[in-house]
Amino acid sequence: MTVDIQRWAVKVEYDGTELVGWQRQKSGLSVQQVLEEAAEKLCNNQYRVSSITAGRTDSGVHALGQVAHLDFPAHLPFNAKKICDGLNHYMKPHAIAILQAAQVDLKWNARFTATQRKYRYIILNRLSRPALNTNYVWHVRKTLDVGKMYRAAQQLLGLHDFTSYRATACQANSPIRKLDRFEIYQKDDLIYFEPEARSFLHHQVRNMVGTLKMIGEGYWPEEQAYTILQAKDRRAAGITAPATGLFLTEVIYPTDPFIRQV
Repeated sequence: MTVDIQRWAVKVEYDGTELVGWQRQKSGLSVQQVLEEAAEKLCNNQYRVSSITAGRTDSGVHALGQVAHLDFPAHLPFNAKKICDGLNHYMKPHAIAILQAAQVDLKWNARFTATQRKYRYIILNRLSRPALNTNYVWHVRKTLDVGKMYRAAQQLLGLHDFTSYRATACQANSPIRKLDRFEIYQKDDLIYFEPEARSFLHHQVRNMVGTLKMIGEGYWPEEQAYTILQAKDRRAAGITAPATGLFLTEVIYPTDPFIRQV
């Protein structure tokens, strides 16, 4: 029997340290599993609820502004506050929280309606290892040249074949992506990498950061970022930066579904 549905967009924050990533896996706990099980409890376990997300983050990757949508039976008396409060209650004690919820049209899709995705990668650049934020930075002891890394990153802007910067196991049909922005700046001993694009390939951000780190420490000249891009070969690029320093910070839509919502 077909059930009429109501679709809700949710903005999600999570610490990926103890999770296997967004997507359900055969073993380990995922954000998707925790969210969907909480949604089903909100329906008194009478309906199966599935979710679609804007970006499938990997194990250990965090999110400040992940977005997903959930389809609930239309007859249930939900509002934004009940969605937020209910999901947050049932997701305890996991480090996952709903920040906002908004009812959206059934044609709206968290993944395909999105027009931009923003990430932030953080390197702790000092001699001493981190005592407090081990799970949220990449600790690099050697001093990095931020200006050099920034200039190298600008060579990657625009529409390119990013084969050299994607995972060898990436399942995307095409390696062509358009990188719209890539800011790099330093505050005290933290270096922030902030790329922005409509979509990214698997490990693209972490592979770009790994290459830029090697440029910043003097292993390669800044022109090497573009040389690697032209090679269209993953073996030409640098290491994959650890997942710990990566955050999905924001997903952009033509119209923000969360305006004036809880």
